[in-house]
Amino acid sequence: MTPIVIAILLRLKFSPPSALAFIIATGFIADTASLPLVTSNLVNIVSANYFDIGFGRYAAVMIPVNIVSVLATLAVLWVVYARHIPKHYSIADLSAPESAIEDPLVFKAAFPLLALLLIAYFTTESFGITISLVTGVAALLLMAIAGRWWQGGRDAVVSVSDILRQAPWQIVLFSIGMYLVVYGLGNAGLTAYGAQVLNWLGQQGMVIATVGTGFLSAIVASVMNNMPSTLVGALAIDSAQVPAATRELMIYANVIGNDLGPKFTPIGSLATLLWLHVLAEKDYKISWGQYMKIGLLITPPVLLVTLLALVVWLPYLSTF
Repeated sequence: MTPIVIAILLRLKFSPPSALAFIIATGFIADTASLPLVTSNLVNIVSANYFDIGFGRYAAVMIPVNIVSVLATLAVLWVVYARHIPKHYSIADLSAPESAIEDPLVFKAAFPLLALLLIAYFTTESFGITISLVTGVAALLLMAIAGRWWQGGRDAVVSVSDILRQAPWQIVLFSIGMYLVVYGLGNAGLTAYGAQVLNWLGQQGMVIATVGTGFLSAIVASVMNNMPSTLVGALAIDSAQVPAATRELMIYANVIGNDLGPKFTPIGSLATLLWLHVLAEKDYKISWGQYMKIGLLITPPVLLVTLLALVVWLPYLSTF
């Protein structure tokens, strides 16, 4: 979304402080809104797979919590940046929205296909069909439409081969590498130390256990990236001797901490590093010091409110 937002800001001739407010909002909302579904974030996928959490159960827990997370983020962003947001601006210089559509057929097919994909995630869960298979089928359908496979590629507007070549395959290799590193660290004793901390947190009540797990995951993610942090947290929770209800809260708190917590530092997530790279290419350079100042201002209150929402919602949901 960032290049799109920057293009709109340039055409609207926003001042640098106003543009920065919207750019920061785009980056932070992208993370704080990545909680609701298993597929919303790689952190969610890893955690759900490790603890065998179904797509429906995960959504039932996290969708209400995600609403709180987004509202809290918007509230904090408003407090920080409201004075920089212009009350009026002209849209005369903006092109008609339809002019941005390069392939009308793909555009018209994408939204129904995404709706069917979401339905399929819920309906195929009971049959034991993996999310990756459902997503892969949908991706192949969209590729077939874009490539006009039924007519041998004639009239294709989007180059499927170019998209495949330009896809960030290094993220896949990075994720696999992180699995190996974390399991090695776990075998070296890191998981045992994490389990000891979680055991202590679990004895302090559900609120302390949830908030403590979330902030601990956030801090670890900010230092060593959220992918290894997610795996370390999952292994530690699996080894911790805590009540079942507290354990479930810790599982979701670990997800929240690793989705929201990486905003403390630029190295907290690969997505943030890529985001900063995109900004630099568009001549919007944000230094690490400037980013951390913003992250430390916005992230803690949002993380706290989101974790407290989890503590309230999950026990209530479990009564049904």
